[in-house]
Amino acid sequence: MTEIVFLYVTAPDEPTARKIGATLIEEDLAACVNILGRIQSLYKWEGEIRDDEETAMIVKTAAPEAARDKILEIHPYETPAVAALSVSPGGSAPAFLDWIARTTAPSTKA
Repeated sequence: MTEIVFLYVTAPDEPTARKIGATLIEEDLAACVNILGRIQSLYKWEGEIRDDEETAMIVKTAAPEAARDKILEIHPYETPAVAALSVSPGGSAPAFLDWIARTTAPSTKA
């Protein structure tokens, strides 16, 4: 079975998240991108504690490396948050996983 991965990604705002998501869908690197909306992020950057609003998104893909590389290419952050979360087939709907695999599997690329 094709490995399905959800990529958790943050963006500075919703328009940026939509641009990233649309690019991934258009290039067949994601079957679906959920834009979760505004979140509050607390983190340390360059020695300072930051408190910023961001937009979270989940990228559903069977091409995680290619999707990650595209995100890193177009993302405005110097160090964007992109984390891969493996999806267990045991607790998932088989037809859903099959749809993601058919839509984004590397073998379907031209």
